[in-house]
Amino acid sequence: MDLPLRDHVAVVAGATRGCGRAIAVELGALGATVFAAGRSTRERRSALDRPETIEGTAERVSSAGGRGIPVRCDFLRQEDITALRDEVAARTGGHLDVLVDDVWGGDPLIEWDGPFWEQDLERAVHVWRNGLETHLRTVHTLLPLLVSRAGGLLVEVTDGVADGNSGSLVYDQVKCGVRRLASGLAEQLPAHAATSVAVTPGFLRSEAMLDHFGVAENGWRDAIRTDPHFVLSETPRYLGRGVTALAADPDRSRWNGQVVTSHALADCYDLTDVDGSRPDWPRWMREVVATGTDPSEIDVSSYR
Repeated sequence: MDLPLRDHVAVVAGATRGCGRAIAVELGALGATVFAAGRSTRERRSALDRPETIEGTAERVSSAGGRGIPVRCDFLRQEDITALRDEVAARTGGHLDVLVDDVWGGDPLIEWDGPFWEQDLERAVHVWRNGLETHLRTVHTLLPLLVSRAGGLLVEVTDGVADGNSGSLVYDQVKCGVRRLASGLAEQLPAHAATSVAVTPGFLRSEAMLDHFGVAENGWRDAIRTDPHFVLSETPRYLGRGVTALAADPDRSRWNGQVVTSHALADCYDLTDVDGSRPDWPRWMREVVATGTDPSEIDVSSYR
């Protein structure tokens, strides 16, 4: 079996669920050793109080063909991130090939209605800390390992590709900040033969989103009755496969500084989602969502 990442070490920050878990597992499928870092363990759940755990992610990594190592880490606690760095260094001889920065956990705190100045400021600050301070602390602490030898890859996971208006000022600020973090580091990392990329999924069919709609993965289409645009949703593994292909690409530096969609990665590396389709959420956004077109009038197959 060809395992191009057999000798690679990866840290996935925010590996408990969603894109972080999927990226970790797909890296494992190509043979990588993956440190699955996050707050939720079998002994203690995070404030999100969800059932997914870092141990569960690590076991999936190992089952896929890699080596999964769970490390509990609250990325707002510098001592936790420092301990993570030290454990990675001790176990690997001091190097790191791939750093995936997917910390978030802010969804329950977002206020979507009303003007910003009438919203709860402390909740907004908490969102900012969860979604941006965590990323700053993570890269500051772990990049010294990544640049210790040539070829490192930093992947910042965001939402969207450009400035826009999602309906929440603080959500947009955080996600734009993550993109700017990736692009800023793209100016510095090439001097150390490393690459910095921001990636974004489309309409993500994460564990939390499925729960939001009250459906399971095997019945996800039932949620289309609630949100017709969910017909173009994608599993987290779609982005996971794209990021893994990027990590295994010897010419990955060509992506440096870009904000890349899951569809763009799938198109470039000839990948599909788990159902064999290739959802093109960016095109759906341009041609259906932005124009107010009724999804029921669209040939969905032409967008998958």
